[in-house]
Amino acid sequence: MMNRVDLTEAAADLVRRLREDNGPLMFHQSGGCCDGSAPMCYPAGEFRTGGSDVHLGDLVVDDEAVPVWMSARQFELWRHTHLTIDVVPGRGGGFSLEAPLGVRFLIRSRLLTDEESLALNG
Repeated sequence: MMNRVDLTEAAADLVRRLREDNGPLMFHQSGGCCDGSAPMCYPAGEFRTGGSDVHLGDLVVDDEAVPVWMSARQFELWRHTHLTIDVVPGRGGGFSLEAPLGVRFLIRSRLLTDEESLALNG
């Protein structure tokens, strides 16, 4: 199955820890402002999504889905990329759940192959 978004094992470990403390989770790929362009992790439903957001897919961690969203406007610019959520030492801007832990999620991206692009974008 083709995925537009994936998770490194280090990020999956952090998701497990955050889920243990906060319950079900979700990501929204920030488009800038305070935290730059970073994947923000929230308790599921805490960040309201709507018609101006695109569901990129679900990350599955231990059989539990973690939905990943992005604004439709940003998606138009990123639609040809595969995104991998990773975690590194350092502090983000403070809105994401991992901020107090001294680490931050970040996006690693690469261009989709022609086959991936056709499968995902039609």
